Amino acid sequence: MQLGPLFGSFVAVLILFSAPVILLGTASPFAFRLAMNDQKKTGRISGEIYAVSTLGSFIGTFLPVLWLIPVIGTYRTFVSISASLLFVALVGLWKTESIKAMLKYIWMPFLLALLSFWGLRGLDKSAEGLVYETESAYNYIQVQEINGFRYLRLNEGQGIHSVYSPSQADYNGPWEQVLVAPFIAPSVCDINKIKSMAIIGLAAGTSAKEALLVFPNLTIDGYEIDPKVVQVGQDWFAMNDARLNVIIEDGRWGLSNSNKLYDFISIDAYRPPYIPWHLTTLEFFQEVFNHLNPNGAMVLNVARIMDDRRLLDSLYATIHLVFPSVFISDVPGTFNSMIFASVHKSDVVALAANYQCLANQPKTPALLLNNFSKTLTNLKPDPNEGTIYTDDRDSVELLTNQMIFNFVASGKTTVLK
Repeated sequence: MQLGPLFGSFVAVLILFSAPVILLGTASPFAFRLAMNDQKKTGRISGEIYAVSTLGSFIGTFLPVLWLIPVIGTYRTFVSISASLLFVALVGLWKTESIKAMLKYIWMPFLLALLSFWGLRGLDKSAEGLVYETESAYNYIQVQEINGFRYLRLNEGQGIHSVYSPSQADYNGPWEQVLVAPFIAPSVCDINKIKSMAIIGLAAGTSAKEALLVFPNLTIDGYEIDPKVVQVGQDWFAMNDARLNVIIEDGRWGLSNSNKLYDFISIDAYRPPYIPWHLTTLEFFQEVFNHLNPNGAMVLNVARIMDDRRLLDSLYATIHLVFPSVFISDVPGTFNSMIFASVHKSDVVALAANYQCLANQPKTPALLLNNFSKTLTNLKPDPNEGTIYTDDRDSVELLTNQMIFNFVASGKTTVLK
């Protein structure tokens, strides 16, 4: 991570937006002063002006996110909103001064039109092997192709959310560790009996693709809130298996309104600082528990920051109030840890027995065995304490902000690519 561009961008945005925002803040009081011709109408005039202001705030909050950005992108959204402000200003000059006063600034709309059509942009979002980029209401999306592998990156681009290569299945990351989840429960070692899975945070379908390779009788419900990410998965990551049922909606909402039970549920929607707090609470994990079969299990992919394990500790403490058995295993060579939880009481001995049972079966895929071995090798001791997250009180955002600040202050950001 390069801190120069990060802080440079912050200062540039601060300078560019400070003056316009301050001036816009004076618009309502100034309009009130211009409209005040009769003190007896003070209440009526102020009410009308602030009603218009409230309506404008409402439109300005929802219009860009729900329509403008998905349809025309962030850059042209800024240009369009600038054009609307300019239009109001020019009409105001015409009405209060003269058409001659307005004509002095008539060049401005033409400049905005040129900027909109040509879409002048810097090179700050360029990336190695970039083959596709787009924006959605939720994310800035990039697809990179490097040495025969395709990578899905979102927003600032620090994390790889999905990976695909037609000639490889094991990417040495957290996706493959998900395959171990059904065998966290004791005495489970038959891949043919694993028939149902849910994924919350489908992205471009890497975990789904690997699970469908390993479990021959599996069907998957994949929840993904961003329809454009789903489209990218289908267009660029071969996410087109008929056994994968893609559900475009919030994972918690979708799960709570489903009457299905699953053999295992994978939650892969965390990437500091982008952690949906409602997917970290006691009530959410109870919902997950309620949608598992009697021998079911949950797996949660958590991206930690270096050796700061406070987020892991808090999630472990919260999950352990719902699930009787919880295990943490670090993913080697990454900043990811997997939290496994079983509906039934289990222990490391039971996990090892399940591994040995699978290893003794000649048809067990190497993809599963290799990653089961990694999970066992990298199991971590249970943490002693952690904050319990609930729907009423959840401090995960405060914690992740502290973790990121401490990480930046430590000077170790050069380890990120």
